Parts: sequence; C-alpha cells; structure tokens
Amino acid sequence: MERLQKLLSAAGVCSRRQAEAFLREGRVSVNGRTAALGDRADPGRDRIALDGRPVALPEERLYLMLHKPRGVVTTLSDERGRPTVAGLVSGCGGRVYPVGRLDMDSEGLLLLTSDGDFAQRLAHPSHQMEKEYLVTVTGRVEGCAGRLAALTRLEDGTPIVPARVSETARRGGRRVLSVTIHQGRNRQVRRMCALAELRVERLVRVREGTLVLGDLPAGRWRPLTGEERAALLG
Repeated sequence: MERLQKLLSAAGVCSRRQAEAFLREGRVSVNGRTAALGDRADPGRDRIALDGRPVALPEERLYLMLHKPRGVVTTLSDERGRPTVAGLVSGCGGRVYPVGRLDMDSEGLLLLTSDGDFAQRLAHPSHQMEKEYLVTVTGRVEGCAGRLAALTRLEDGTPIVPARVSETARRGGRRVLSVTIHQGRNRQVRRMCALAELRVERLVRVREGTLVLGDLPAGRWRPLTGEERAALLG
C-alpha cells in the first residue's frame, strides 16, 4: 500500500505537492470513494481516479531473492510436471523471471524479477558478478582446493577465470569447499569438480555479488530492498 500522493506523482499526473492539494480539494477517489490526504491504495488492485478520470499507474516492479531447494527446476513451467521456481513465488503479486540459473540438483540463492533492464544488467558479461557456492565433495579430496583453484579451462577447452577456493570443513572423507567464480558457465562448478576428480554431493549458492542468502529457509523468498538492488548494480 502506498500513499496516494506518491502514486499520483509516479503516474506522472502531478507533483506530490499538487497531489496533496488535489486530495484536500476532494478531487481524488479510490474505488469510487472520495479520498483524503494520508489515504493509501494498492496500485495492483485499487482503481484511482482524478476528477473522475482513471489514473494509469505504472506497473510495480518486483525484485525477489529465493532460496531454491533441491529438486526444483529454474523455469516458469515444466512439460514433465516437475516443481518449478514459479510455483514457489506464485504469491509474490506478479509474474517474475529468473536471473541466471541453478540446475535441478543445486540449491541456494536465486534472483527473480519483473524488471527486464535490471536482469539484463546483472546478466551482462561486463558485470562479472561474483557467485559463491558451498560445495560438499567426495573422491580425491586431498589437495582438492588447490587443484580446483588452478583450473583455467573446462573439459571442452572453454577458458575460465580461476576460481577462489578454500576448505571450510572436513567430515570424514568429505570436504566442504567455498568456491567463488565470476563467469558462471553452464554447470561450471560441477564441471570443475569433475576435472578435479571430485563427486559433488551438495552444491548451495550462498552469495551473488553483495547479496547473501543468510538464514532464508529453503523454499522461501523475500523482496530485495532498494539498497540491495543498488549494491548489486554496483
């Protein structure tokens, strides 16, 4: 819900000061009822009019952070009937699209938005936004952090910027690694692990740029703040 003077100003009808005057004069209505200064409205549901004429409000843009669980596909629909991220954010108030991807077996931070310009800026190669993953691996675990950090090409010869890799925990024959990459080639971290003779048991994206997953539960989402959006764009 937003104050009416803010909505009228955002619609380009008048300035906020003029909108306050219109409200005092009884010239603004919401759903047919005369509005007063201080009243609020929902631009997605309410009909706002000035002097009886409907005001076309700009579409609200949505910016979400989702904790994608394992077993969910990063698409809006799936012909095989698998659960999708669209189903997890169906109550967000609009249609949003994923920014980037996480494969079905991976978990963690996924951005979704209805703002195409915002998505394009984040996805552009020149942006080079860091992505950090916590990866639980088995296999040839001795010295695995160093081997991953030394990789400069994938198995098909595609060049990659070396990742930053550190070991965060040891659990018997398992290692938990922090892997930070810039480019985000398709399934890059899993492909790197395969080259280093490691089997991935769990892969969780915990950070994108300045945005951290934190304690957001799996399957839940929250809107980004204005400060978070600005920091992501650098």
